[in-house]
Amino acid sequence: MNKGVLFGAGAYLIWGFFPLYIKAVQSVPALQIMFHRVVWSFILLVIVILARQQQRKLLAEASSRRTLGVYTIASLLLAANWLIYVWGVNSGQVVETSLGYFINPLFSVLLGVIFLRERLRPWQWLPFGLAASGVAYLTVSYGALPWIALALTLTFGLYGLIKKISPLEALSGLTMETGLLFLPAAGYLAYLGSLGEGSFGRLGWSTDLLLALSGIVTAVPLLMFATAARRIPLWMVGLLQYIAPTGQFLLGILVYHEPFSQERLIGFVIIWAALLLFTLEGFISRRPLSFHELLTPKRMKNSPQRHQDTKNH
Repeated sequence: MNKGVLFGAGAYLIWGFFPLYIKAVQSVPALQIMFHRVVWSFILLVIVILARQQQRKLLAEASSRRTLGVYTIASLLLAANWLIYVWGVNSGQVVETSLGYFINPLFSVLLGVIFLRERLRPWQWLPFGLAASGVAYLTVSYGALPWIALALTLTFGLYGLIKKISPLEALSGLTMETGLLFLPAAGYLAYLGSLGEGSFGRLGWSTDLLLALSGIVTAVPLLMFATAARRIPLWMVGLLQYIAPTGQFLLGILVYHEPFSQERLIGFVIIWAALLLFTLEGFISRRPLSFHELLTPKRMKNSPQRHQDTKNH
């Protein structure tokens, strides 16, 4: 099986349980949590870079204006997504944050079709339309514009597109993203510390430890996601992403006991029915590569090099 699929599924599984971590540090303001994630992630990634002796390579890659521009945009999108997500979870809106990540796979598919010229088989549009109707039903059931969900969809969808076309490998790219945010983040936390308003060192050793561990719980799934985004089509990234909101949704309902109406149940069932149809379509398709496409980074065209290309992947 293509490692990209495994990396993507693993990243989204971790993110599905991420509200458990956010709730554990909910005594810390959302902005501070976001900046701690930046600082500790960058420190961890630098250690990895030094251990692998890739510092010279990273510095050479970072000297390009185009590379700096791409990763500046990626870092801003990532920071905005983190902040909105943390605030949403800690304000008791885990279900709405999950809605954002239910919508995002559809947005990822749209971005892939528009910008990367990715294609879906004709019958794959049917479950896509069904999933879209399920998300629309969930949105309408709120009775108000779910701005948290829509903001998460926009920021992470565009971040995924940037990662798909970015020039660097996963480790170097994420190091650059957190590095571009490191000085503002560290400066802000140091400033709060000088005023006695910082959370680190004031709320107990357990909170300090959890904040320090934010580097691991942040960087590991992001590296897995970045690797997956470069190995598999964007539409597949979008489909795998349903793993994360499902976990978040169940946590919101079963663990945090957020409101769960019949309307939301109907929308949830519609979306998973769409995913089931999509999976079944892959099995019953008569094209030789139909199911293989779900497991390979890209569609291989018929050519004398086809078998050799298969080995290379």
